[in-house]
Amino acid sequence: MSSGTLLVKRKRPMDMLLRVSIYAAACFSVALLLGIIGYVFYKGFHIVNWSFLTTVTSARKQTVGILGNLFNTLYIVIITLLIATPLGVGAAIYLNEYAKPGRLVSLIEFTTETLSGIPSVIFGLFGMVFFGNTLGLSYSILTGSLTLTLMVLPLITRNTQEALRTVPDSYRSGALGMGATKWYMIRTILLPSSMPGIVTGIILALGRIVGESAALLFTAGSGYLLPRFGDDFMKNMGKLAHKALESGGTLTIELYLRMQNGEYETAFGIGCVLVIIVLILNLLTKIVANKLKPH
Repeated sequence: MSSGTLLVKRKRPMDMLLRVSIYAAACFSVALLLGIIGYVFYKGFHIVNWSFLTTVTSARKQTVGILGNLFNTLYIVIITLLIATPLGVGAAIYLNEYAKPGRLVSLIEFTTETLSGIPSVIFGLFGMVFFGNTLGLSYSILTGSLTLTLMVLPLITRNTQEALRTVPDSYRSGALGMGATKWYMIRTILLPSSMPGIVTGIILALGRIVGESAALLFTAGSGYLLPRFGDDFMKNMGKLAHKALESGGTLTIELYLRMQNGEYETAFGIGCVLVIIVLILNLLTKIVANKLKPH
């Protein structure tokens, strides 16, 4: 058999070396993730119990709990994604499908890439000055959410753009050739086809929101008290809306404060809850993406 055959080329030592290196890198990444999660759970999982999850910290009642911080975290996640997702997806659709390629589009793309690289503490300072002082929102969940929206907006926009670019042009020309309007084509063909990439951007944004602390220290504050809900639904909705204008410390803020005070076991317990929340939210997002995927 000649030395130039495909069979011989497949067995080249360099190919085997690269293949082993790729598998080794993949295994190392998985092992590193499992090692970090395992260490956090080993140090803090014994702290996590029903009382820890369903009470707030009270010196008078001698309780240590994170319910208020858990509520604030989910509240900030919901508000931020409700604002950032439509804006980011809409901006990506405009840049990819409507705007003509040129200097303006290049400038916008360069700006979004630059924004994604700015340190979060800078966003925190801007949010504190603009949203907190100029707009008068002070330290509040809404101030933190608006600040985080600026942080994750480039992430969602760029991922959505890349997802839209993976859809073949034949889909566009075929739909338009059959008489569909451009918006109908985008809504029924492009968005469903690019949904996995869009969801990936949302998951990355979700992880950054849940894990953010520096920006929220300057904007959301560290309050952990829950609103006092009653039996009246409308009053409860009013209290919930008003909570957005109050100080609200997330789980990451509470973890930082606990570490600062030397309460390491409680901090690791909060770390366990954060990991579980991220895993659950990612799983739910994946399920939703599969439901929206065209069959």
